[in-house]
Amino acid sequence: MFKTVFCLLLTGFPASQTIAQSPKPLPPIEQKMVDRGLVDIQKADPDIRVELKYSTTDNFIGRDVYGDLTRAYLQPEMAKRLAKASALLKKEKPGYRLLVYDAARPNSAQYDLWNALDHLKIPARSKTQYVADPKIGSNHNFGCAVDLTVVDENGKPLDMGTKFDFFGPLAYPRSEQEMLKKGKLTVRQVENRQLLRKVMTQVGFKVNTTEWWHFDGMSKAQARAKYGMIP
Repeated sequence: MFKTVFCLLLTGFPASQTIAQSPKPLPPIEQKMVDRGLVDIQKADPDIRVELKYSTTDNFIGRDVYGDLTRAYLQPEMAKRLAKASALLKKEKPGYRLLVYDAARPNSAQYDLWNALDHLKIPARSKTQYVADPKIGSNHNFGCAVDLTVVDENGKPLDMGTKFDFFGPLAYPRSEQEMLKKGKLTVRQVENRQLLRKVMTQVGFKVNTTEWWHFDGMSKAQARAKYGMIP
């Protein structure tokens, strides 16, 4: 009784309500991102949706790589750009939203993805086409790359012709016209990709030639010099 009255005098709220309002601490892996100055992209724009594929089993490894990392983080300038891309999309297609599949990635997780390619029997000469060598790092390891798609008014991802992390020419932006002529991609699928590319490139992101979902905010050399790798 005394504790409740004391809390009411100090805060105006019952003790139980005061405790309930205490912010939950971030998992260590996310706190590490925050300590390095990275930003939760949903704080930059709450309308951006997030489903980190490497925090699920729905990825090419088939297991959770990220563990407690479930929020998407980027360097502040990248988060601002992404928020601008989101605004452009909402203006052009009201009801449509960006859905982020991957953002900042610890280099330790990069090793997991790199080693997984051996189990998939990807030739050594082709590995860097799909996953950056962890000794060098991916732009994800600097918080300067984002993987994403677009969802419609019902939250359903638009048909892009392949799933996220599809390995092969069908996912290559550089091969779209060839795949279109061969009937392996439809006009609508290519248009959906072009919509995503339009809003991303207008705010300064660069297209990846082999992954329709991947966009870089700067070169790897620039990212390494400016930010350093996330361990």
